[in-house]
Amino acid sequence: MPSLEFNKDEMIDLVDRIVEKTFEVDYSWDWPAGVAFYGVSLAYQALKKQRYLDLLKNWIDEYMEFGLPPITVNSSSMGHTLLALYLETSEEKYLELARKKADFLVSEAPKFGELGILEHTVGGRVLFPEQAWIDTIFMSALFLVRMGHALKDEIYMAEGLRQFKGHEFYLQDKNTQLYYHGFDNLKQNHMSGIFWARGNAWAAYSMAKALGLVDVKEPAFMEMASSLRDQLSALMNLQSENGLWHTVLLDSESYEETSGSAGIAAALALRGHGTPKSFKALQKAVDGLIKKVDENGVVRDVSTGTAVMNTTAGYLMTSKKRIEGWGQGLALVFFAHVLMRE
Repeated sequence: MPSLEFNKDEMIDLVDRIVEKTFEVDYSWDWPAGVAFYGVSLAYQALKKQRYLDLLKNWIDEYMEFGLPPITVNSSSMGHTLLALYLETSEEKYLELARKKADFLVSEAPKFGELGILEHTVGGRVLFPEQAWIDTIFMSALFLVRMGHALKDEIYMAEGLRQFKGHEFYLQDKNTQLYYHGFDNLKQNHMSGIFWARGNAWAAYSMAKALGLVDVKEPAFMEMASSLRDQLSALMNLQSENGLWHTVLLDSESYEETSGSAGIAAALALRGHGTPKSFKALQKAVDGLIKKVDENGVVRDVSTGTAVMNTTAGYLMTSKKRIEGWGQGLALVFFAHVLMRE
């Protein structure tokens, strides 16, 4: 199989710039930092630069001393970094807090339906009763699978796999094989019924990563592998000539969005099947995503925080002019996986 074409030294410099810029942003203890720092932890895994680990450790330590907000489904994504720090440093304080988040997801977080799907909760007064959003598959389901694998904890693993299965049941469309942004159990519909690029990135990357942690003899392995295979096959047919994906996947007039593109491409880097088609798609993504990082380390053209909008127009009007934690993080995820392939 051929090698991807890129300048390795230039990509390492690009990763450096993204990491440094990421820590200039004043994040709260919530999902934007959860995604951003997951990306930094993967950059550390790829390059073993002590500065990346020090930046993560210092930020987490300061916030733990300052005091943490109540746990929610979305803020459980901070557990990704806590687990990474524990595995690297063996400091029990990180594992203790990661366990609190995982235990909350298993026993306390609101769930709905016979499948016991995590209700999308973001904290405060913002409530989405009996709604499943695809974000949860990264924020919580993947975190639980990672905890289950790292600690050999069957309860965490089983709950994580249950969440993957439930989100696939409610959100993967049988015709297109794409994932909807959300499902409303009370109204029994997919709300605006949009196939959103970043939403499909949460699903594709989370499945691709989880498959490396799940026993191939578990029924969940083949269920997940089949879901991802069909989703990636559909997504590759929607890739633009620039190597990216449109924010509304089936609308080629909608803008090309960087965070979703990076997450989808990271799934290809992890679980592309070594076919000519998947290799060409991955190479196009490398070429396109490199161009989306500016000289200051800002990942450009990242849509801002996006609820399940009421209409397609809502997605088209969503701003993409700010630096966003999920943009920084998903770009780092992609570049780290590319570097680790070499």
